[in-house]
Amino acid sequence: MTTQTAPQREEHPRGAVAVEVTGATRVFQGSAGTVTALDGVDLTVGAGEFVSLIGPSGCGKSTLLRLIADLDRPSAGTIEVFGRTAEQARLAHDYGIAFQQAGLLPWRTVRANIELPLAMHGTGRAARRERADYLVELVGLAEFADHYPDQLSGGMQQRVAIARAVAEEPSLLLMDEPFGALDEMTRERLQGELVRICAETRAAVVFVTHSIPEAVFLSDRVVVMSARPGRIREVVDIDLTRAARSDEGLREDAAYFAAVTRVREALHHGSPAPAQGVELR
Repeated sequence: MTTQTAPQREEHPRGAVAVEVTGATRVFQGSAGTVTALDGVDLTVGAGEFVSLIGPSGCGKSTLLRLIADLDRPSAGTIEVFGRTAEQARLAHDYGIAFQQAGLLPWRTVRANIELPLAMHGTGRAARRERADYLVELVGLAEFADHYPDQLSGGMQQRVAIARAVAEEPSLLLMDEPFGALDEMTRERLQGELVRICAETRAAVVFVTHSIPEAVFLSDRVVVMSARPGRIREVVDIDLTRAARSDEGLREDAAYFAAVTRVREALHHGSPAPAQGVELR
């Protein structure tokens, strides 16, 4: 199959702000009382930047992602995506989103699943086909384009979900533990695929994970959150280049282990860090 070229999209200038969260608070009212999931969160994500959110279960990581995606609304504070409100960004298709479950439609082929968001927003058949053909090659599934989801492994399904998330060339990807249900070998392979896709698309990414090594491997910055009510405890800069992340030996590199230790210490707020190389989730 001939390799397709990616359609052109509007580039946001270097230094542009992809996501601006200001004073975001989310309070839920229930029969058992009031629960404050997030409390006064401020976060800025630059265009093309990869930022991971990590913290204990229930700290509001996924809640924050849902606010950015306009799948929920803050009780207080504001969310902007490339200078628009979260709602305007959603309507303008500024972001793509991927969850832990691939969520593919079982009656549609790989190609048809990738084409779905394009079809929903009126893209012509020829343009949909061209874009889907480009994306199945990008995620390494060209030979499976006409297969159905139940003919694919879990890792392959997640690759299709990522391709669908970038189908409309969003400037931002929102990802909620997309590799959380996969075995370790598949997870590491897809982490490498995601690094390559992000280099190709130049999209900013906000990525929720429970895995410290995953956050370090993927991210420019790791945002460490406190237990509920969720607040940002610390932001750890990761001094690894995108080129370094394409090196299979990175996970054995001293700089990588040092970054894992910094995030672990931030997560445990000064408590003694476990031995290097031990993965925590």
